[in-house]
Amino acid sequence: MVATAPTLTPRRVWWSAVRPATLAASVAPVLAGTAVAIHEGGIRPAAGFGALLVALAMQIGVNFANDYSDFVRGADTPRRVGPVRAAASGVVAPEQVRGAAVVAFGVAGVAGLALSLATDWRLLVVGAACLLAGWLYTGGPRPYGYLGLGELFVFLFFGLVATCGTVYVEALRVTPLAILTGCGIGCLATAILVLNNLRDIETDAAAGKRTLATRIGRDRTVMFLVLLISTAFIVPVVLSILGLASATVLLVLLAIPIAAFPVRTAFASRSGPALVAALKRMAVAEIVYAMLLAVGLLA
Repeated sequence: MVATAPTLTPRRVWWSAVRPATLAASVAPVLAGTAVAIHEGGIRPAAGFGALLVALAMQIGVNFANDYSDFVRGADTPRRVGPVRAAASGVVAPEQVRGAAVVAFGVAGVAGLALSLATDWRLLVVGAACLLAGWLYTGGPRPYGYLGLGELFVFLFFGLVATCGTVYVEALRVTPLAILTGCGIGCLATAILVLNNLRDIETDAAAGKRTLATRIGRDRTVMFLVLLISTAFIVPVVLSILGLASATVLLVLLAIPIAAFPVRTAFASRSGPALVAALKRMAVAEIVYAMLLAVGLLA
């Protein structure tokens, strides 16, 4: 019997466009930031929920905006390997994908506005920067995702800003512990993007999408991946040495085997499906990292 490809229904296409595996990059910093806030003696559950809503809506908005903009710019071709893109699927109109991105960013903006007014009006500036960064990743006249700057912005916004922002709205202060934790989370969030761009390196180069991977080549991209993951796991060691957290924070090191799998795959394979699996495993590694960090901080 010949296997047939699954039918592309609107529901399946929309769910694929959400890119659920990448949502780890929005949940992990809020989880880790909440643990840091509790460790520092401050917790505001409603603010923590608001931070999670903002982070998830931002991530979904970025995914939809990236889906739409890559289609418009011709980066999504039949050669691409990975989750089904809604705008390129032929099942969903590109204008609907753009509208979904606007709605998601709108939810993030409204939730962020409420959170800012309840916490500190200066967060409005941070929120505006997040929205601009989300849209301009692949949108606008000069998308920074096409200039090799995507990794930098993911580290900043899905690492430092998301983690420290969560700590601030819950504990009303940002501490060295929050900053270092944000660096660890940011490295793993960036690693997810690196694996994504490593998978797409050939099709991106052909489409003129100048990601960091296309600029520095496959071998250096893999080494950059190793550097990111190594740095993430050095963070809990530094926290313990500096006395910012007890030795129980070293529980995070139990996540090393999970994070090692994507690295081995990146070294050994150029297969699109294998790198898709590696990307998903890296998302799992980031969530487990955040959970173990939370346990270590609160033990």
